[in-house]
This record gives sequence, C-alpha cells and structure tokens, in this order.
Amino acid sequence: MVTISEKIKEIQDEMSRTQINKATEYHLGLLKGKLAKYRRMLLDPDSSSSQGSKGQGFEVSKSGDARVCLIGYPSVGKSSFLSKVTKTQSAAAAYEFTTLTSVPGVLHYEGAEIQIVDLPGIIKGASEGKGRGRQVVSTAKTADLILMVLDATKGPDQRENLERELEAIGIRLNKSKPEITIKYKQSGGIKLISLNPPSHLDEKLVSSILKEYRIHNADVTLKDKDVTVDDLIDVINEKHVVYTPCLYVYNKIDAVSLEEVDRIAREPNTTVMSCEMELSIEDVVEEIWYRLDLLRLYTKRRNARPDFSEPLVVRNQSTIEDVCNSIHKDLKDNFKYALVWGSSSKFGVAPQKCGLNHLVHDQDVVTIVTK
Repeated sequence: MVTISEKIKEIQDEMSRTQINKATEYHLGLLKGKLAKYRRMLLDPDSSSSQGSKGQGFEVSKSGDARVCLIGYPSVGKSSFLSKVTKTQSAAAAYEFTTLTSVPGVLHYEGAEIQIVDLPGIIKGASEGKGRGRQVVSTAKTADLILMVLDATKGPDQRENLERELEAIGIRLNKSKPEITIKYKQSGGIKLISLNPPSHLDEKLVSSILKEYRIHNADVTLKDKDVTVDDLIDVINEKHVVYTPCLYVYNKIDAVSLEEVDRIAREPNTTVMSCEMELSIEDVVEEIWYRLDLLRLYTKRRNARPDFSEPLVVRNQSTIEDVCNSIHKDLKDNFKYALVWGSSSKFGVAPQKCGLNHLVHDQDVVTIVTK
C-alpha cells in the first residue's frame, strides 16, 4: 500500500520533471492541489487519514500578552538568546540538538509579558514529519511572531531551506491572506467571479482544484487579478494555513566582517546580534516589540488618577469591547459607556464618551463605566 509520504515524493518528482510554461500551468496547478492535500493529511493531527501518524504538540500553554517562537537549525543560538532575555535557562552548548523539547520563557518588556518559546532545531524534511517536525509545526502555528535565528557565518541556503519547510507546513511568513473568497453552495457548480481577467487562474483550473477537495458547488471571487494557484489552495485550506510575521535574526556577527554584517542588516525584516559577545541583543528585543504591534493602555477609576504602574496590553486595532474582555469576561455584559483620554479621543486632552466599537490607541487612558 502506497503511503502518504510516498505519494508526496511521487508528486514532487513529477513537478521537478515538468517544465514550467503556459502549456503546463494547468497540470502543475493540479499537482500543487494534490500535494497540499497530502501534506495536510500527513501533518494535521485531526486528519482522518489512517496513514498519517498523529502529531503531538509539546503542550506548552500559551500565556502572557503574545507568543514568540524561536525557529532555526540546531546550534544557531536560540537557547542562548532565550537565556539572555528571560530568566529561563535553556540548555545551550556548542553541539547540535541541545534542545529536544520546547522551552518557554517570559520576556518582560514595556509592561508586557511576552512568551518566548525555544523550539527544537528543525532538520531538513521536518514538513514531512522527520525529526520532531510534527511537534514543531503544531506549536509554531500558534505564534504571534516567528523569530528565525540564523548563523551569520553560513550561506543563504539555511534561510531558504527553513522558509521552504515552513511554507510546506502552512506557515506564510510576512504575507497577507490572499484576496479570494469562496462561497459554498448546495448546487449550481463552480462559478469564477473577477472584475478583471485573472492572470494565473481560469474557471477550468479553479473547478479542477476545488473538486480535488470534493467541492463541487461554490462561487469563487477574485478581488486581485494576480492571485495564483498557491493562493487559491491556501484559501481552500484556510483552517490549516496561518499568516505570521517573521523577524530574521542573524547570530554570530562577531565571526564575520563588518562589511558582511552591514550587508545582512540591510535585508528586509532582518536584524543582527551576537549572543556570545552580548552585542545588539537589546536591539532584537526592541524589534520584537515593534513587530508584535501591541498597545499599552492605562486604566482609571472614576474620580481617581490613572494607574501608570501596570499597563493593560492589547493587540493593535483593539476596541473597547476587546479591552473589556481583557479585564474580565463578564464586564461587557454590564457595560454602560467608556471614557477615553489620548490620541484616539477626538477631544484631545478631554475625555471622549464612547461605546464598545471605539478603537483605542497606544497609551490611551480608559475608564469603563458599568450599569
């Protein structure tokens, strides 16, 4: 009996043999759809397939205001970085596979508690379950930010290979969700809707890929004419795909030239450090805070001064309703109105009376008035 891993290998071999041109677009699109389906069956713990072995997570409870996962090959400095920025002493040594399970720590910064999770070093083939690939996947998909720790003394292959592994398991780095909507129907077949002629998709290809997932009736709307087959497959598998910001951190900059450090540091979404020499670690922490895009709010009781000692930390684009939920799950049920001071108030220094839908800004002062 052919296993899922063998089916994946067969599809990958066929794709590598197929020349990429206009005539082969349809065939390659179907192969990509099959490949994504089999990878999901192999890695998803909830898959009904009996051939894909179940992947257990590391059972690290998500805590604090945000979660950052450290991902990288063995011996790049993940454990050393965790030990420098938290009170957790993750095992660190100059040999590979020091970390065999995930190790969480807490970074206290700007009043926020940021959970830092050091995952085991990823090896080639992790996306197919090799090493501890399944466990790494299940935890990495819960991250608010991925910190990809790389070795400044090594070539670009390390980054490209890690990106490929994460891409294969459904983690999209520094990308937004494709502008495609799928409305499922009871009948009527597949209908493709687009304001402009799509550059990479047509109704035949869309129908064939959907049928691979046993979807026979749906309206597919393309809001961007340049969306690709890969984008469509991601939207079909939206429950198994996450869009996560990523910061590339190159460690061991003390072992390369200043010219090389300057070149690396100029790459997008990239920063540099040396854990051994304790160089630029604070810069990395500042960049983590910036990438998480969190807001600090200060609460104020009526007829009292604001409490600036412990900010309430919420996500960007949070509303007063989100603030209520952060304080207590039942608070919004007794909500009457809120008073907000700060840049989100249209009255400047004077408070604005507002409802649950009001968007708060960083360092706003908030009073919640209940019934």
